[in-house]
Amino acid sequence: MDGSSRVLLIGQDPAQNEAIVRRILVGEAGQRIQGFLAKPGIDRSYVMINTFLYSVYGSVSAKNKKAAGIIDYRNRWLKALLVGQKIEAVITLGVLAGEAWKTWSATPDGQSVAVTHVPITHPTQPESASDGDKEKLRVATKAMLAKWNAALQTLHAAIQHPDRVQALIPYGESWQPGDKVLIPEFYFPPGLPAWMRESDNWARRAGADVNATRRNITITVPKGLVPKL
Repeated sequence: MDGSSRVLLIGQDPAQNEAIVRRILVGEAGQRIQGFLAKPGIDRSYVMINTFLYSVYGSVSAKNKKAAGIIDYRNRWLKALLVGQKIEAVITLGVLAGEAWKTWSATPDGQSVAVTHVPITHPTQPESASDGDKEKLRVATKAMLAKWNAALQTLHAAIQHPDRVQALIPYGESWQPGDKVLIPEFYFPPGLPAWMRESDNWARRAGADVNATRRNITITVPKGLVPKL
């Protein structure tokens, strides 16, 4: 946020982990994205925002997609991050983020900015789409990594001032050691426990009905971390 960022990443909306931590893309998704950014040499010169500030439970309604208040607020962020700044590439995760970028790009401020836009598949889309089927997960992961490799070719050329200059090493057909990178501690609020930074599934939504589930997030500390009384 100090104006030194070269890459802007636009997500969709915070899931339950992100809603607690107040940071975008934590846990498994965040580690995959850190690995993705590392391939073109970006370790710190990035900034991430979401299409929607608050967690959306279920599908985003057409009303909220077109809400002037939401769009205007998001566009103010994009203007602050892009107009007169050093961003060289914009990455959007998924359909909603892509639509948000298209909406911004049609504004006078958006038209005044020349920057490379690269849409990519959301990092946990294979898990969402496979519904526990291992073969579907394998196929979806292979397809996603192929698309990511194509995006990386564009990004590698567009980012003229990476944190590190290095040869681009593409993904294989499945996750390999080193593809995921731990999210740096500086990214999180001070004092956050390590297990919130390094793992998923410590926050879950639960309730007797949809409205109760929307209103409740339960946090569970992993076993072995709470001292016995």
